[in-house]
Amino acid sequence: MFQKIEGVVIRTTDYGETNKIVTFYTRELGKISAMARGAKKPKSRLASITQPFTHGYFLVQMGSGLGTLQQGEMLSSMREIREDLFVTAYASFVIELTDKATEDKKRNPFLFELLLQTLQYMNEEVDPEILALLYQTKMLPVLGLHPAWDACAICRQSDDFAAFSVREGGFLCKAHAAQDPYSFPISEAAAKLLRLFYHFDLNRLGNVSVKPETKRQMRKILNAYYDEYGGIYLKSRRFIDQLDKLQP
Repeated sequence: MFQKIEGVVIRTTDYGETNKIVTFYTRELGKISAMARGAKKPKSRLASITQPFTHGYFLVQMGSGLGTLQQGEMLSSMREIREDLFVTAYASFVIELTDKATEDKKRNPFLFELLLQTLQYMNEEVDPEILALLYQTKMLPVLGLHPAWDACAICRQSDDFAAFSVREGGFLCKAHAAQDPYSFPISEAAAKLLRLFYHFDLNRLGNVSVKPETKRQMRKILNAYYDEYGGIYLKSRRFIDQLDKLQP
């Protein structure tokens, strides 16, 4: 059976001398993989449409096992992403997180739109670090994780936040911050942004300007929470940490 799908290439794996196994996140089917025969050949009609980040329509011959990619129509190569090392790093984080956090053939049109919009914004030179943090925050419910963003994780009342506790699973107010000696101190700006990102509609994103220290604080909190509860190891995160050391 042939099926036309709209998707984003989130992973490729070399298979033999000339073939690739391509993993897409699609609007219609969620995450699927297909064999792209001859795609490693420079003159192959499948070579350009099977690059990571590519958005397009793809015709796949579906079967009981691995499908076969027959042809594709590119809608965007996301060229601006590829031309900047830092943007590529954050975009790689986004697609790797999508791959690791989702199951095969589990349809989620909301997640497809979130992924596509995030990459499109990156391609339009919106701050890639902020977009990656926003995406990482919004992926928490996909993994079944729901931190206490709206009230203190202990008293469930105050929103006068002073720290984030991985152990307690959310923000701690000033009165209870000392109850977890391993909690992360948090600024008002970082707490407000994490809360906003969790509930925020990406369609409403405008110009975003966030101080580097606030972004580092948010990333540290999200990474610690993912490490404790997410069970996901991302190679791209390690690369981002290395790039971060190059920043002033």
